[in-house]
Amino acid sequence: MEKDDGIGREFTRGAAPLAVLHLLSRRAMYGYELTRALSAQSQGVLDLGHSTLYPILYNLENKGLLRSEERTAESGRARRYYHVTPKGERRLDRQRSQWLELSRGMEALGLAGGS
Repeated sequence: MEKDDGIGREFTRGAAPLAVLHLLSRRAMYGYELTRALSAQSQGVLDLGHSTLYPILYNLENKGLLRSEERTAESGRARRYYHVTPKGERRLDRQRSQWLELSRGMEALGLAGGS
């Protein structure tokens, strides 16, 4: 088996913020809930740990693409929920278009769709 040269990590690093914005554009979530949704909905491809997810969330929040608020759960535990801002929605739309263009190009090369 060949040793991974880190390219998989690079793709994940680039795709993860887009995936986070996408999921949070559907509804607000707290960190643990978001890690579970990313893993489940990406079929394990984006199985991010908290040490990877939280820097992404903080970075997106610092850029004004997300905002967060603390809520108290039924259990009494405080949780920080993240929401996409209007600026984040615009960024998501641009990145979604770029991702689709890249996907079409890769498919045209025969690198997608099982070709």
